[in-house]
Amino acid sequence: MLTLTPKAVEKIQNFMKSEDSLQGKSLRLKVEPSGCAGYEYKIAFDDKADGDKILPQNGFDVLVDAKTLPLIEQATIDYAEDEASSGFRINNPLEKGSCGCGKSKQF
Repeated sequence: MLTLTPKAVEKIQNFMKSEDSLQGKSLRLKVEPSGCAGYEYKIAFDDKADGDKILPQNGFDVLVDAKTLPLIEQATIDYAEDEASSGFRINNPLEKGSCGCGKSKQF
């Protein structure tokens, strides 16, 4: 089952509270063909669509399409900040490798 850390949940809740345009939206996690290693994670706020798996969280839902679900079902989403960068990080034991920059993944 997909897991979100408390830091990731807090950041998502803060985004949703601060942006009026996000009212009624859910967080979508998708894996799409891209990059030199094969696939890339996409995280965005979106509306529910037919066929979405809905994963309820604390105050919001995560949407996952049928093609993405088997690739992320063991993943953990975290949010991290340091002096050089900030953003969501996905730790997924199903990944078999990644490209040199780490953006594109192999499954």
